[in-house]
Amino acid sequence: MHQARSLPASIERFLLSPFSLVLAVVLAFVLGAANLPLTDVDEGAFSEATREMMARGNLVSPTLNDAPRHDKPILIYWAQAASVAVLGVSEIGFRLPSIVFAVLWMLALYRFCRRHADRPTAQAAALVMALTLMVGLIAKAAIADALLNLFIALAMFGIYDYFVACRDGAGQPARRRLLLVVYGALGLGFLTKGPVAVFFPLLVSGLFFISTGNWRDWLKALFWWPGWLVFLAIVVPWHVLVYLDQGDAFFRGFYLKHNVNRYADTFEGHGGNKLYYVATLPFILLPFTGWLLAIAGRLARRLRATPLGTARGEGLLERFLLIWFAVVFVFFSFSGTQLPHYLLYGATPLFIVLAGQRLEFERRWLAWLPVVLFGLLLAALPEILVFAAGQVKKPFESAILAGLVTAFGDEARWLLPALLAVSLGLALWRRLPVWQGLVVTGLVQAALMALVVAPRILEATQGPVHEAALIARQRPEAVVAWRIIMPSFSVYRQAATPTRIPEPGQLVFTRSDRLHEVERLLPAGSQLHVVHQRSFVTLARVDRAP
Repeated sequence: MHQARSLPASIERFLLSPFSLVLAVVLAFVLGAANLPLTDVDEGAFSEATREMMARGNLVSPTLNDAPRHDKPILIYWAQAASVAVLGVSEIGFRLPSIVFAVLWMLALYRFCRRHADRPTAQAAALVMALTLMVGLIAKAAIADALLNLFIALAMFGIYDYFVACRDGAGQPARRRLLLVVYGALGLGFLTKGPVAVFFPLLVSGLFFISTGNWRDWLKALFWWPGWLVFLAIVVPWHVLVYLDQGDAFFRGFYLKHNVNRYADTFEGHGGNKLYYVATLPFILLPFTGWLLAIAGRLARRLRATPLGTARGEGLLERFLLIWFAVVFVFFSFSGTQLPHYLLYGATPLFIVLAGQRLEFERRWLAWLPVVLFGLLLAALPEILVFAAGQVKKPFESAILAGLVTAFGDEARWLLPALLAVSLGLALWRRLPVWQGLVVTGLVQAALMALVVAPRILEATQGPVHEAALIARQRPEAVVAWRIIMPSFSVYRQAATPTRIPEPGQLVFTRSDRLHEVERLLPAGSQLHVVHQRSFVTLARVDRAP
């Protein structure tokens, strides 16, 4: 009986110890990063652009399959290049920067909470961040988002610290040091993903300072010229170099196409429904979605208790955090192009809000409902895949689903219900505080995703690409691609794969259902011989007919 009473206390001691953070990082950020194949399109594209940049010896202008790549500025490629130079062309070589940046993002969050709350709140916020489903996905993905989230968070934290310094009458040297941090973070964020890294901090800070009546301090910070010199010193040199290297191509491709046009129009089928993030937010925040819903009413009451125009009050931090989230949510809800991870730019404040409200719950059932439903979905996943495979008719989708059915037809059938069993058990354990139960569930969720779900999905969707690349790498023929966007093929082949109609003597990499298209486009007297075919991927050689 005594042991039963002491178990919740033991769980709390563990969750408030550094060991829980280490475990969360290992499960959510590290596990699988070194051995799971790169995903397409994004991981493959970033990795291949970095590999080509290093192979060409041009550290200014990235290319993808020998074509200029204007999707992002240079900082993430430099970070990956530094990692690959040490670890080689490998999954962990490309992914290590994201892991490091995600850990730094978590540490920045922890320190901010220590400054404005206490150590248990900082610990809880860091655990929530690390174990949130979408954070775990981008933290070990070879893309730019962990780095961008780090710099957006640093800028926002510096802005609120500056507000507190102004409110408390801190001296000019202290304020200037804070502004230098903010402008440095804005510059590095801009060099990571462009204007979005500056837009959100400026808009959020303006709305917050105006709401507190401190708009004069905001204007002083906005027009502080030494800060903009720091910003320009970070941003301008590479822009000059890329202009000297390729003229205005990057400026037209990135700033017009991938910023202005991406917001105005739907790119690559991603978006643009105004309810998109209403539907995706519950999945992004798992297993903590219900926790946010359960405290929403209390947060609204706290905000109403702090009148607009006042620079003091208990609810000012919550106001700043919720303005930050709301601006990101509304902005991307009206964007023509929408992807789930965009909302993470505004998720950091939610982690802090949740941690700050962890000790009070009015609707325990609501806190647990989304994660229980997600557990049900995972438990039924093998049967869902079997059903879906019987419904599709197109060859490409049929091949993918057939691979997934096979992948999840093994011991996954009894491993997947683990999340449902754990969440139900912890939900019914009423003596365990809700936040602790959800964090423990988050640890189980992270382990399940890394050890069961991700390996099987990637084996079905990326395994065929990886295998075809290794075969092509061993052959002497030149290789081209036809109507297939799988840049990880080039990474694993360690050579660029241009997209064009194949010529006799070349190998063509394409989707199996598009092989007939290639045959129709071949020169007269040529024919295809399949070298390798698995699932939706085919590698074929073009030969002249005897």
